[in-house]
Amino acid sequence: MAGNDNWINSYLDAILDAGKAAIGGDRPSLLLRERGHFSPARYFVEEVITGYDETDLYKTWLRANAMRSPQERNTRLENMTWRIWNLARKKKEFEKEEACRMLKRLPETEKTRADATADMSEDLFEGEKGEDAGDPSVAYGDSTTGSSPKTSSIDKLYIVLISLHGLVRGENMELGRDSDTGGQVKYVVELAKALSSSPGVYRVDLLTRQILAPNFDRSYGEPAELLVSTSGKNSKQERGENSGAYIIRIPFGPKDKYLAKEQLWPFIQEFVDGALSHIVRMSKAIGEEIGFRHPVWPAVIHGHYASAGIAAALLSGALNLPMAFTGHFLGKDKLEGLLKQGRQTREQINMTYKIMCRIEAEELSLDASEIVIASTRQEIEEQWNLYDGFEVILARKLRARVKRGANCYGRFMPRMVIIPPGVEFGHIIHDFDMDGEEENPSPASEDPPIWSQIMRFFTNPRKPMILAVARPYPEKNITTLVKAFGECRPLRELANLTLIMGNREAISKMHNMSAAVLTSVLTLIDEYDLYGQVAYPKHHKHSEVPDIYRLAARTKGAFVNVAYFEQFGVTLIEAAMNGLPIIATKNGAPVEINQVLNNGLLVDPHDQNAIADALYKLLSDKQLWSRCRENGLKNIHQFSWPEHCKNYLSRILTLGPRSPAIGDREEQINTPISRRKRIIVVSVDSVSKEDLVRIIRNAIEVIRTQNMSDSTGFVLSTSLTISEIHSLLVPAGMLPTDFDAFICNSGSNIYYPSYSGEIPNNYKIMFALDQNHQSHIEYRWGGEGLRKYLVKWATSVVERKGRTERQIIFEDPEHSSTYCLAFRVVNPNHELRKLMRIQSLRCNALYNHSATRLSVVPIHASRSQALRYLCIRWGIEVPSVAVLVGESGDSDYEELLGGLHRTIILKGEFNIPSNRIHTVRRYPLQDVVALDSSNIISVEGYSTDDLKSALQQMGMLMQ
Repeated sequence: MAGNDNWINSYLDAILDAGKAAIGGDRPSLLLRERGHFSPARYFVEEVITGYDETDLYKTWLRANAMRSPQERNTRLENMTWRIWNLARKKKEFEKEEACRMLKRLPETEKTRADATADMSEDLFEGEKGEDAGDPSVAYGDSTTGSSPKTSSIDKLYIVLISLHGLVRGENMELGRDSDTGGQVKYVVELAKALSSSPGVYRVDLLTRQILAPNFDRSYGEPAELLVSTSGKNSKQERGENSGAYIIRIPFGPKDKYLAKEQLWPFIQEFVDGALSHIVRMSKAIGEEIGFRHPVWPAVIHGHYASAGIAAALLSGALNLPMAFTGHFLGKDKLEGLLKQGRQTREQINMTYKIMCRIEAEELSLDASEIVIASTRQEIEEQWNLYDGFEVILARKLRARVKRGANCYGRFMPRMVIIPPGVEFGHIIHDFDMDGEEENPSPASEDPPIWSQIMRFFTNPRKPMILAVARPYPEKNITTLVKAFGECRPLRELANLTLIMGNREAISKMHNMSAAVLTSVLTLIDEYDLYGQVAYPKHHKHSEVPDIYRLAARTKGAFVNVAYFEQFGVTLIEAAMNGLPIIATKNGAPVEINQVLNNGLLVDPHDQNAIADALYKLLSDKQLWSRCRENGLKNIHQFSWPEHCKNYLSRILTLGPRSPAIGDREEQINTPISRRKRIIVVSVDSVSKEDLVRIIRNAIEVIRTQNMSDSTGFVLSTSLTISEIHSLLVPAGMLPTDFDAFICNSGSNIYYPSYSGEIPNNYKIMFALDQNHQSHIEYRWGGEGLRKYLVKWATSVVERKGRTERQIIFEDPEHSSTYCLAFRVVNPNHELRKLMRIQSLRCNALYNHSATRLSVVPIHASRSQALRYLCIRWGIEVPSVAVLVGESGDSDYEELLGGLHRTIILKGEFNIPSNRIHTVRRYPLQDVVALDSSNIISVEGYSTDDLKSALQQMGMLMQ
């Protein structure tokens, strides 16, 4: 081994030189030449293993170099070499598996897309294939370029924004404290402030999570926080007590824990129930305050990021209100990037990032949204186009047909609207002329404190400052920037470098990835001997960021963002606002930003020489610098918040009016369910009909023996039809009027029972269909066009055994209704939802009856959503509801478990396994349901004693 020292060290040097791949996982450019000669070691490392987050490799190298014994040192180095080889082998295996998977699925997906597009090519109006083909407003929906769409007058708008993760507050935002508290937090807070200052907007609520965890400021636990408006308009004196912008913190999840965004999924249903209560209460309060005789419902519910998207979709469905969605950073794009790195399998990625929950939430957001707001055209064409629920060509054709009133055959596509984020102009530069010199310097004014904190790092603080503001993540590519600066002597002699990498206490206490990046940066500073030329302050306040930009402008410096990919890059706008020219990555939104501002140069983030050359050119050419500065300040108004809000509101006002159904006083008098203090919902799918009857009878018996029949109502929630329910109950000697309501056909129908005549001799049972609920769920229902497609699809789904084929899905008209298309199933098709989305058919496909039946219902129909509808319409408090379920159930089983209602899981041998249904789910149940929640208990058996004990434990029985 001793004879191989040079060979081993060449690999170790290559690892460290290749952007510290072993430390931070950066992906530098492939450098085939090293100091004038070819480096096989570097080539191998960069081509084969770069991208792995193997911090231990670096630690092993450090320990090996510290060894005095050559034998021990060589043993460690040998171990490290074998680990490198194993990483390379594992990466190749991952790449091969993923390529095979994609090769298998691609033809089916492409064929389905082609079929959908071909269907839309028939019966086109004149001109549909012509001039509209390149019109972005037809292709996506709307763009902010050109004139704004016509709008109606606006007044007294109530808008709800949702952003669930991170630390959200109005002042002194702790941006960079963790990976969840970054640009999105700043964006949604400023959006709420700006919207509340817009004409016609009465109130804006930003809903987020209440955080009462130790080591976090008490402000994050305040239920409500008034946001100070960005302008002096719309004060409470001019309007009312409930007007303005607020952060509303809804408690959900563990009260004493701060949760990362990947940990929020099991608690989304809790948030939805809490948010429903707030929105209903606030809508009524606003209506009373402004003198209306009815509630003022939100004009839109706008979800930000995937978790908030699924929450907004559920709220939109429960309240029958329009939904908008902004993805911010999309899951499929992240998944593609992680798979390309080759360091983890799809399963490992999902375990770490809960990526399948995230992607499904984004797909559902596409299903439910009327408008999807994107920052750039690239986001639509390259990121959203990865999703089953959106395809550019089909979107263009559907949009064109809608404009002309043509038949879309039950297909719908959300409108993609391009509205770049805004920035606050409160700190816009005024005190420098176009050359960067102070116009009217005031000798009495003091420099901001942050200036001295930065300047203390520099030997010559008068040199132009290159400024980077980014959190220490590998994808931000900070190490490549430092290497570009360190290896270019002319640039080092010309300028200083300032790195604002969030706030930190000690690197040892940081997240592994962030700590690795910072360690890489400090190592490079030492390696290139950049002391006195690079500033990297540990702390800064959010309010000091404009001062940092101004310092860089004062030194005639430049702002640099060389992330491998930039979703939007608000920092580029902020830099331009403060008179700083930019050097930015050519990957992502900066391309479109620079087209508008024309205030800098774009570079390949993998090419450190190109980065150094661009920085030197911009800083050394004073005319170029002044021209870029002038262009940025001249064009920055296009990214103002007022401009953003004008475009935003103009689109929101085009959404059709919708509102929830709330029973009036006369209806509530005549409807027993509205008088109940408690509701017990029987929603047990995984048992025989005989066991279901026994469960119902025992639950009713428990309530009767407690003398609670008047205060407690029953609801049967099932996939059965109303005629099947009648045939189930009456032969068993039970009256349908023992129930206040029946949720049938997998949540697509709600009936209220009544009877005429005398019991038991001469009476007639009647079932009144809730027509309000029917109109409530008809959003995007394809109707007959959807039925025709599904019948055609069913004939194409066959099972092959040898040379024979047999159809396995058949239409079932007997169990169908207006809003439920039923099919008999021999074997469930796992790709049905995917195929429907590719065809732009927005609906819920729910397997039931142990996967022998399929119910296709509207996108907002399910049993859990029907229960929310009942609570809203009849004024029922969700925590006063108990839901009885089995150990498994229909496709919508998981939705019945979460939320603020009480859930009682009936366990025992009487449960019929429903494994075939739940193999359709793309993620484990525990990823989306907190089975250890205090709102969920399990009980063995369903005897009266079992049910009584469980109901007592849940507080549903009087003590």
